[in-house]
Amino acid sequence: MKFSESWLRSFVDPAPKGDEFTHLLTMAGLEVEEEEAVAPAFDGVVAAEVLEVEKHPDADRLNVCRVDVGDGVPRRIVCGAPNAAAGLKAPCALPGARLPNDFRIGVAKVRGVESSGMLCSAKELGISEDASGLLALPADAPVGEDIRRYLDLDDRLLTLKLTPNRADCLSLVGIAREVSALTGTPAVFPSIAAVPVATDLRREIVLDAPQACPLYCGRVFADLDARAPTPDWMKRRLERSGIRSISALVDITNYVMLEQGQPLHAFDNGKLAGAIHARMARAGEKILLLNGQTLDLSNDVLLIADDRRPLAMAGIMGGEDTGITLGTTEMFLESAFFAPRAVAGRARRYGFGSDASFRFERGVDFGASRQALERAGGLILDICGGQAGPLCEARAPLPSRLPIRLRPRRAAKALGMAMSGERIGEILARLGLTLSQDGDDFIVTPPSWRFDIEIEEDLIEELARVHGYDRIPAQPPRATLSMLPQTENARPLWRVRQILADRGFQEVINFAFVEEAWEADFAGDPATRASPIRLANPIASQMSVMRSTLIGGLIANVATNLKRRQNSIRLFETGRCFFRDPAGLPVKGFRQPWKLAALAHGGALPEQWGAPARAVDFYDIKGELELLLSPAAARFEKTAHPALHPGRGARVLIGEREAGFIGELHPRWAQKYELPTAPALFELDLDVLLEARLPSHAEVSKLPAAYRDLAIVVDQKLAVQAILDGLSRNRPGIVQEIRLFDVYTGKGIDQGKKSLAFRIVMQDTQRTLQDTEVDAAVQELFKYLRQVFAARLRI
Repeated sequence: MKFSESWLRSFVDPAPKGDEFTHLLTMAGLEVEEEEAVAPAFDGVVAAEVLEVEKHPDADRLNVCRVDVGDGVPRRIVCGAPNAAAGLKAPCALPGARLPNDFRIGVAKVRGVESSGMLCSAKELGISEDASGLLALPADAPVGEDIRRYLDLDDRLLTLKLTPNRADCLSLVGIAREVSALTGTPAVFPSIAAVPVATDLRREIVLDAPQACPLYCGRVFADLDARAPTPDWMKRRLERSGIRSISALVDITNYVMLEQGQPLHAFDNGKLAGAIHARMARAGEKILLLNGQTLDLSNDVLLIADDRRPLAMAGIMGGEDTGITLGTTEMFLESAFFAPRAVAGRARRYGFGSDASFRFERGVDFGASRQALERAGGLILDICGGQAGPLCEARAPLPSRLPIRLRPRRAAKALGMAMSGERIGEILARLGLTLSQDGDDFIVTPPSWRFDIEIEEDLIEELARVHGYDRIPAQPPRATLSMLPQTENARPLWRVRQILADRGFQEVINFAFVEEAWEADFAGDPATRASPIRLANPIASQMSVMRSTLIGGLIANVATNLKRRQNSIRLFETGRCFFRDPAGLPVKGFRQPWKLAALAHGGALPEQWGAPARAVDFYDIKGELELLLSPAAARFEKTAHPALHPGRGARVLIGEREAGFIGELHPRWAQKYELPTAPALFELDLDVLLEARLPSHAEVSKLPAAYRDLAIVVDQKLAVQAILDGLSRNRPGIVQEIRLFDVYTGKGIDQGKKSLAFRIVMQDTQRTLQDTEVDAAVQELFKYLRQVFAARLRI
């Protein structure tokens, strides 16, 4: 909402000025987004009248003007403006004047003729870019009057960034009401008298859709002079509000909309047929709008129509065929209340918007529709002449304004400070709310212009706004606190995050709604890939489904960072994923587990001379995962996952539970998402990572350990994890650890076979092991390998 501060101050003129005034509005919830001066700084410019004009004796394009500047002594000024003529009134910069950009005016000779000042264009004063001629002033402009005062050039233009609930402040009257409530300064609004009826011309009004249009007022005006000029004061206020002047009739409707907040629409009465109907569109109907668009209307669009055809999209824009022109002599003027739900979204559906739709879809004061029509009628008769017909009205049940109970004790608890009943009553009365008292409580009925006040909390917010947020004392919180238990069999989420951050990973937070293609590419659940969970009302077309994996967001983060020349990228994210589940909780039909995913891309090590450069791979991310899970030991089994490389992916097992997956991204997706190399990644159920084993005592041996290496040859297709699991289950008591340290295929090993070398660590807490015991334990392990896996010793 853009407006002139001087226009606002013609209604209410509080003491705060300048930055203090804009701060007051912003702190009350009417954020001043922008403020600018109407004109740059200059002085020494007055209104002057050209008395005579003669051609310059030594220049074809210059004139020598005799100018009255109001001091009784006409001055001679050389001027090259094409519109300089006797009788013209224009701004004149006197000698000593300072114009914008610190341009000084003095007495000077121009082609041999002395010039005592300068007649000015609008551009030279910084008012506009028009440099086609002198700025023509009205014929009644007082000669000698300071031009800044006469044109109100010390005015400021304010632009408010209003929240959607404050539609009542989309007018000067609404803002003035608010300023009056905030400062206690009485507001004085224009006196609006009933327009005298001088003709019997009228049109019947029929509400065919009373829920969408419960109030419609209209009046016929006859014998109008549509070519009458718009007064300068009205033009100035419109232009300073960002609306260009078109014609007197159009300007009046725009002026009343800005002043009263009620959009009006004018129809050429001679082009209408029969009664005026407020109805829904019918199948196949079309309308040509004032903006030149021809629309095919759907049956949920509210129309204003006559007995023959649609005339306008109600609350949005009028039709071209029945619009007023400079030749209009009879006009039907509309002032109505359209329900916000009947207007909201219709203009955007067809790819345009209007000032009217912006207001109606937020809520217009239905109690001021007649008043706005009377205000416009008075201006029309004053400016364009003519005769007014009777005011016609059709009315259905309007929105009810239900009383709300405000409890001072509840307000004190919410605000953190107590207000006296007198102070509460004063604030509510200033806001124009109807109130009565029931004991200590207030029974408050919102006015017709406040659609945002519905519950007690809304009233408490009003108390805070008007009293001043910055005047509410900051009270330190006081409460009875107790420490929450921190069990040893669980570790907090912050600790998991800290481990990853210590390893160089950066945490990211992505939207839970994602592209449908991400689910098709990365989701491990076939049902989810085929039928992802769709949003009923997505905020964007590329965010239309709920994620079942965190991988898509991380891949998008990598692509974004690569475009910004980040070559080494390590990211992780924790968040909910979403799956269909008939028994799901807390939302029935859906399961929402927490997941953790991490990804590494680029170099495995920082660039250096101590080690050759290599890309991060499966084993790097596997090491990070094992560190994160420690002291729990994970097992890895080969798996096929749609997001992973066919030969470089595994599922992660903790005990017998499948906890997630790990691997390198499938080359197909690396190419699709324009990644130079495939990142390595993993995704786990978060609850697995938050589990921790209770610490238990175990004696530490003071005796030396015995080490033996066992190299065997087995079938190449045999999984190493199966061998390790078997050895772990069948190891002798003195064996403390078995780990694989070498895998070999090639020369000396039969085709289809592979060599595996294990290091076996043996130790006892009570005695030093003898070689015979150690060798017997190794032989027992080998016997198990030979019987179960057909292993043979490698010689």
